[in-house]
Amino acid sequence: LQEIFRIIQYKFKKNKIKVMFTDQNSKELQFLSNEQIREAAPTVFTEKPAANVSKHYTHIPTVQVVDDMKKLGWGVVDAQQVKARKNTTKGFQKHLLTFRNPEVVINGADGDTVFPQILLTNSHDGKNAFTFTAGLFRLVCSNGLVIADEKFNDVKMRHMGYTFEDLQVQIKEMVEQLPLTVDSMNKMKAIELDIKQMKALAQKSLTTRFTKDQLKVAKINLDEIINPVRDEDKGNDLWSVFNVIQEKIITGDFSYLSGARSRKAREVKNFKQDMDINKKLFAMANELVPQEIAS
Repeated sequence: LQEIFRIIQYKFKKNKIKVMFTDQNSKELQFLSNEQIREAAPTVFTEKPAANVSKHYTHIPTVQVVDDMKKLGWGVVDAQQVKARKNTTKGFQKHLLTFRNPEVVINGADGDTVFPQILLTNSHDGKNAFTFTAGLFRLVCSNGLVIADEKFNDVKMRHMGYTFEDLQVQIKEMVEQLPLTVDSMNKMKAIELDIKQMKALAQKSLTTRFTKDQLKVAKINLDEIINPVRDEDKGNDLWSVFNVIQEKIITGDFSYLSGARSRKAREVKNFKQDMDINKKLFAMANELVPQEIAS
């Protein structure tokens, strides 16, 4: 993996972002232990598939992928699973693992530190392959972003024929796309938005949480959506504004009037909804990057 990271390590101009290694002597990232993963998402350790799967189905416990990812330097920093709607799906339901590698970090000259992440979703009911999605984690606000771009399609691996060697190839290819991730971030940082554009992006972002009919009757102060929570997020560039809006939408850190009643938006806790909203928000922000810059 050291060789891979050297391939993607390159510098940008001053005040932009670069991919780099962390100091080997720096504080090590704390990965979740198997016991902690089991407590949060016991389905990761399911040893047999659901009873109704095809006889041709090959069962690969998700913990096997966890062990293989460790060999590649990626450890689990978060684990979740959806609630089983039926007793027949309990223990086999969809789950999410978030991996991070402490040796890979994206540092901005402005102090914005971002860790690339790999999100793995799986289930043991025969309905899902291993699905790997590229993500980003902003240290300043503990924000988890999901990348939505044609260059970063989800990577799916079937259970049948799964091997460590195939996983190694897939992760290598995802890591090699990191320069494109940095490029996207730098392009967003280079675009300044006026207040009208900020509010337009905020208004559009609300469609990820509310239906058209709900938005017709709800009164939402867009200034609240675009107002930064912390000084580090202040700025009119697209990257800063996007991160402020994303955090507000996901955490539900805004209020709105529904009729005569004031309501507090709820935090998005379902990881499937979280990933879906994150992808849509990233795509919306990307639409504001002029074509001549995006190409």
